[in-house]
Amino acid sequence: SQNKRQRDSDKARKKREKDERRQARREQGPVPDELISAEEALGTAPSPREAMRDMEVRARTPVSAPALPTKLFVGQLNWDTTEDVLRKEFAAFGTVVEVAIVMDRSTGRSRGFGFVTMQDRRDAASAIEALDGADVDGRMIEVRVATSR
Repeated sequence: SQNKRQRDSDKARKKREKDERRQARREQGPVPDELISAEEALGTAPSPREAMRDMEVRARTPVSAPALPTKLFVGQLNWDTTEDVLRKEFAAFGTVVEVAIVMDRSTGRSRGFGFVTMQDRRDAASAIEALDGADVDGRMIEVRVATSR
């Protein structure tokens, strides 16, 4: 019974403290929204034009240099788009090494994005330029160079 009174006393004290904190926050008023610039929100990500220019600069290698594979991110996919459809779209620009559409583990349904690995970065640059914003299965897809996490 002594323990019960102690527990009840502690419970009442905690409730009072919580009410006091709540009242103090109400008296302070709402926190004003913090305004930030678009640059702060987006960080220093390059624009699509800058990214393409950088990729073209990197693509200028001697003809004798081996082809470097480039992994591309493909977003805004229709949930019904298959890997075969993506392979056909990108094969028009060069050799496609690998195609993977990311699937939801619980539903087994597409998550709406995937990755295409092109054998040559020059082909990848052409594919980005042609397919970024293109209509595939009724959706305007987004194509850019994949970045590591």
